[in-house]
Amino acid sequence: MVTTAVEQTPTIDEPVYVGTAAVYLHEHSLRYNPEHPPLGKLVVAAGVALAHPHFDASFTGDQSQVGRHLLYESGNDPWRLMLWARLPMIVLTLLFGLVVFAFARDLAGDVGALVALALYAFSPDVIAQGSLATLDVPAAGFLLTSARLVWRGRRRPRRCLPLAGAALGAALATKMSSLPAVPVLLGLAVVSVWSARRGGTTGRVSAEAAAGPIPAEAAAGPIPAGDPARTSPAGDGRAAGRLRVLGLGLLWAGVMAAVAVAVVWASYLAVDPHLRTVSSGPVPAVHGLRARMVDLLPFPASYREGMRIQFGLENYPWQGYLFGHLYTGHRWYYLPAALLVKTPLGMLALWAAGSVALVAVRRSRPAAPYVLLPAGVLLAAAMTGSRDFGTRYAIFLPMFLAVAAGCVLTARRRWTGPVTGALVLFVAVSSLLTYPYYLPYSNEAFGGPTKTHLRLHDSNVDWGQDLGRLADRLHERYPGERVWLVYKGSGVPSYYGIHAADPRTAPPGEVHGLLVVSDSAVAKARGELAQLIHSSRAVDEVGHSITIYRR
Repeated sequence: MVTTAVEQTPTIDEPVYVGTAAVYLHEHSLRYNPEHPPLGKLVVAAGVALAHPHFDASFTGDQSQVGRHLLYESGNDPWRLMLWARLPMIVLTLLFGLVVFAFARDLAGDVGALVALALYAFSPDVIAQGSLATLDVPAAGFLLTSARLVWRGRRRPRRCLPLAGAALGAALATKMSSLPAVPVLLGLAVVSVWSARRGGTTGRVSAEAAAGPIPAEAAAGPIPAGDPARTSPAGDGRAAGRLRVLGLGLLWAGVMAAVAVAVVWASYLAVDPHLRTVSSGPVPAVHGLRARMVDLLPFPASYREGMRIQFGLENYPWQGYLFGHLYTGHRWYYLPAALLVKTPLGMLALWAAGSVALVAVRRSRPAAPYVLLPAGVLLAAAMTGSRDFGTRYAIFLPMFLAVAAGCVLTARRRWTGPVTGALVLFVAVSSLLTYPYYLPYSNEAFGGPTKTHLRLHDSNVDWGQDLGRLADRLHERYPGERVWLVYKGSGVPSYYGIHAADPRTAPPGEVHGLLVVSDSAVAKARGELAQLIHSSRAVDEVGHSITIYRR
């Protein structure tokens, strides 16, 4: 991840977050990037503060310009600033690996925990996204941490559930896409308290025992309908005991929710104690059920404003690209299909086997809802989104399902250990072979990272990360040649020594020399650009994300 952070130029989203983080530090203003809560950007701000960049307080542009201005127009070194902005996210990603290890060790022991950690550490998606100053990995990692603490709440609810609420609040204060996990984790908190109070996992007296001795008649079997014993004091005591336990579970779920809400408020107050809501752009109107839901959220006005912006973005007709087909709108199966391409084959096998073992093996079965249910609900919610841009929207799966994969060893079969070891080795080799180009990774069944651009686009393969590498390639192999560039990204080509013209602004007959096109632009090319590409000859590629043609 450090190598990735050093070598890659800013991806499309990063300058927005880095520029917003700098505004947080110097102006304590929430006006930029309100569609995402501040906590993740405050983590980025820790690195930005250590870089001590020059900040232009007179700048008045919008959020799409603030990062570009900070990186390229304020006298700062973008390489150095981006490295410092990414380092806190790398540290956080490594810490989430320890959560994966600890969660899997609870369920499958030390060896199972090592299997889970290996899958997490070698996941190309985790390496690629965890090395960027973006928000997907921290939001997913905080949700995993909350799920693990809720699971631990079966033993120590008083200690673990408030901490689970803090982790849940951190996820909500990082990305609003964490909201679907809230009812799931609060419901699991009730289950944990029920298990702790009635199952004897904490060594405390169960509710039935607290209610009094059970008559021998009741212990002998079920009471027939209409039997007078149904209204016996012992039966009433058991019912009252269950209600008390349920009430206690709901109380602790309420505590967890209150802590989560407090963390969200604290993240906004840390930026601006006055909570001023001055957005740098328009906020769309939201109507119907969505409007009522936004109004009911117990969060600052800036959070609710961000929700309205997110709903507005969901209504935009985005373009997707899947298996060579360009389309407008979204496909419900996009994320499963993209994950099938971009997940190592051995990892897919271990995810499936571990999930089955988690449900089938009695010892690990109680943990199945804590691992599989949050991941399933988050995936279902992500599949309904309108932005088919990448597997980063499902980055929680390599975390939760790594824990599930560690449970494959709980199925005690003679072949389990050797097969699991072989699959982990297969994953490791596949991951290492793509180094250092983790963003465009695809598995062997789909041709590897050199073929990803034929099936997917945007943050799956080409997110603007290779502009610096392109500059080096042009300098080394094509010095002095005329360059025509169609670049999809947030970097400034001229800063890296790339002096090029846009071929779409010139007559086709004048476009001679090198035609350099980002692969996402190739995937979406229509009209004149498509004709230029089809009448050119591909001669080189950079980072598996940019193609160089000769005309």
